[in-house]
Amino acid sequence: MVKKKDQSTEERILASAKKIFVEKGMAGARMQDIADDAGINKALLHYYFRSKEKLFEVIFKEAAARLFPTIVNILNADLPLFDKLRRFTNDYLEIVIENPYLPLFVLNEINKQPHAFSKKVFGNNRPPIHKLAEQIEKEIRKKTIRPISPAHLVMNMMSMCVFPFLGKPMIQLSMNIDDAQFRNLMEERKTMIADFIIASIKK
Repeated sequence: MVKKKDQSTEERILASAKKIFVEKGMAGARMQDIADDAGINKALLHYYFRSKEKLFEVIFKEAAARLFPTIVNILNADLPLFDKLRRFTNDYLEIVIENPYLPLFVLNEINKQPHAFSKKVFGNNRPPIHKLAEQIEKEIRKKTIRPISPAHLVMNMMSMCVFPFLGKPMIQLSMNIDDAQFRNLMEERKTMIADFIIASIKK
């Protein structure tokens, strides 16, 4: 007789896994840690999820289902450029603060299989970066911002949002800060990044 999986147990496992992945990262998390936190034995955990990688992928997909549509919606939004930059940094950081494993996982997946990952996340459509680039070029022509390559502006914005999460251990070690202090810094960056970028391009 095949044992039926219980939804409440699965939800408890996912909640514990997310907690452990946030605390210890993908590399540091152990299946035993997750099982202990969920109040189940390791064998039952493996019955629900065969490996740490499979479990991580389920959690990633849940978070990505919020993150990537949010990015696409912002890029497509009929907003003034500065408002769009502010909304992007705020909404991106809001999601990633709660799911700090996302940037590293995305980077690893893109490096391993860029086309497959892009198709899995965006389907047959690429994120409409060209719309933001066109908007930047338009503001340059209107002389509301100084001349800047749209590619560089996008890279500046993305790197300032993403790097702190990729470099979190190094940042915490060099600054001697704990997780709570790191989170406070990221909360501040929701507005600080957009302010910095806008000040650098505004005429």
